[in-house]
Amino acid sequence: MVHQSPHDLSSAGTPTIIRIHLTPELEISCRMWGTPNPTGTPIVMVHGLASNAQLWDGAARRLSALGHGVVAIDQRGHGTSDKPDDGYDMDTVTDDLAAVIDSLTTNDATWLRPIVIGQSWGGNIVVHLAWKHAQRIRGVCAVDGGTIDLKSAFPDWEDCASQLAPPHIAGTRYDRLWAAIKATHPDWPDDAIDATLANMEHLPDGTVRPWLTRDRHMKILRGLWEHSPHDLFPDITVPVMFAPALDDSDFSHNKRASLERAVQSLDRSRVAPFIGADHDLHAQYPRQFADAIHAAITEGFFA
Repeated sequence: MVHQSPHDLSSAGTPTIIRIHLTPELEISCRMWGTPNPTGTPIVMVHGLASNAQLWDGAARRLSALGHGVVAIDQRGHGTSDKPDDGYDMDTVTDDLAAVIDSLTTNDATWLRPIVIGQSWGGNIVVHLAWKHAQRIRGVCAVDGGTIDLKSAFPDWEDCASQLAPPHIAGTRYDRLWAAIKATHPDWPDDAIDATLANMEHLPDGTVRPWLTRDRHMKILRGLWEHSPHDLFPDITVPVMFAPALDDSDFSHNKRASLERAVQSLDRSRVAPFIGADHDLHAQYPRQFADAIHAAITEGFFA
């Protein structure tokens, strides 16, 4: 069931906020940018670990202007979606996504078989979706993700947990954190900095607290550590697009090798690299990213 916030109806450049009821314990908050026009394509966007739907705003605004309908979701535990204590394994979060797609389709047939885009952890989720729920979608795009295989870098879970645990930022002042992020990413649009800060609850004393609690973060990290996307690629039948951030580092070299392995295993794939981009390239270069998706659609890659 979809609930629309009456005070937040779409206007030019502004999303409609909807909540999709999945279970008695879980409603998913979504940002909807119009609906597909007769020549457009439905698109669903999925953020990464400890992120939120608002980081897709720039790309969603551009894709909507190009005639595509876009819905970006806050996954369970994130943003303004509900925050149950459990259900953060890869199968469950993927089933959440499939249920969101089913709900959108039930309410409006123009959302049938969307393209589903996910960033980082979300990229692995959309790959899992392509493997498990191919009949619901026309293809997926993994943004600097989709091939993440943490076990190859951290064979021991405790080592992974120690190295990749989230920083302690609760209690940091909002204005100081905003300035620090802007200094680190001077080429990001200001609204992308605002969207990054939407990863956190803004408290009355001017400080922030992450929407995603530390224990839930670690449950997601464990699920990602247990995920092996390369085991899935040979059985995926829908088109898979990768939009990686690449440079000349050893890390990027390993990423390129992983992408080449994925492409060799998939029936239909393409790679649209963003050279020198940040991990959140969709926030850094929203128009360029949206145009890459639009080009793939118009060239028939997702047909």
